[in-house]
Amino acid sequence: MSDQTPKEPDVTGTDAPEESSAFVRAVDERGAANVGLAGAGLTPTSRSKGHQTAASKALASPWFALTVAVVALALPYINSQAYTLRIATDALIFIMLAVGLNIVVGYCGLLDLGYAAFFAIGAYTAGFLATAKSMPMWATIPFVILAAVAGGIIIGGPTLRLRSDYLAIVTLGFGEIIRITANNLDVTGGPNGLFGIPDFGEFGLRSDVAIYWTTAVVVILAVIASSRLGRGRLGRAWRFVREDEDAAEAMGIHTYKVKLAAYITGAIFGGLAGVLFAVHQTAISPPSFNFLWSALILMAVVLGGMGSTPGVVVGALVISLLPELLRGAENWRYFIFGVLLIIVMIFRPQGIWPYTPTEQAVKKSLFGRLKRGDSDNDGRRSADSTTEEVAR
Repeated sequence: MSDQTPKEPDVTGTDAPEESSAFVRAVDERGAANVGLAGAGLTPTSRSKGHQTAASKALASPWFALTVAVVALALPYINSQAYTLRIATDALIFIMLAVGLNIVVGYCGLLDLGYAAFFAIGAYTAGFLATAKSMPMWATIPFVILAAVAGGIIIGGPTLRLRSDYLAIVTLGFGEIIRITANNLDVTGGPNGLFGIPDFGEFGLRSDVAIYWTTAVVVILAVIASSRLGRGRLGRAWRFVREDEDAAEAMGIHTYKVKLAAYITGAIFGGLAGVLFAVHQTAISPPSFNFLWSALILMAVVLGGMGSTPGVVVGALVISLLPELLRGAENWRYFIFGVLLIIVMIFRPQGIWPYTPTEQAVKKSLFGRLKRGDSDNDGRRSADSTTEEVAR
């Protein structure tokens, strides 16, 4: 009977067991296992692409954006009336303001109610240098950028540690301080403001056509720059801060520097829009930069879709052009304008063209190697490296 007693396996590894356990045999027979991806049932698969309509694909195509840009540049050939060009120039300036505020509010989630302050800083800096110092308008642009950066640091440096309503109140006060200061300084012309502001040059064209084309080129470049920023590493950091600031900081993102970068970038966009506004109007005064401007710009961002560059462009066009289209309603046009905005926000609370995140690069780098059946250690290293890349 003693011969049939099974031998105990040697724990030192010198004597291996004669037969594998049932679990080991099952694993050997099963072969390489397919790793279940976290959240695989929650993320849209390739089958969802079939539900996209041809219209949505066309709108998301870069060719559509190129077509819109070409039409904007060709407007003087389509309709060269002074009234049309003036309204179109106003709309383009409003688009640039909305795109700049979208960086602050849409990308980074900072509620700014005093964005018109940077608009005023750019306009008054360019207007003062062009009239009092006789500088060409194009030569004032570097000084406008420096003034906008300084304004962003002065207001953003001590206040961006605040959040939510507190930040909104501080920015609202900053916007009013700039307007009241401009109203009481001699260098800004006081209540009368500055007038006789020159343009960039006629370039052998009619004055309003030259201003329109200059504005169109600057705004198109600004929209492209904003879109590229939103898709880059800094744009991802802004979105992480917007979604959860504490989690972003835990992942290694310096939230204060990221928020300050968004605020300064938005200030530069607002300052350049102020230059275009001063050239377009040829005269500026403090009432041109009241709180209503900040409210309308924020309305365009929310209406179009926060964080969505094409949505913000559409929202800015709606806010700037709809009152002109309703001018035939006379005293009722702003009432109709308000009712239409309320209806849109009820049925489209996410905006006319909301932002739809597509983290294709993260999915490929994180899940691609796991789907190909690589080893567990390699998969962990890939996931860790991807997480660190996103955090940076």
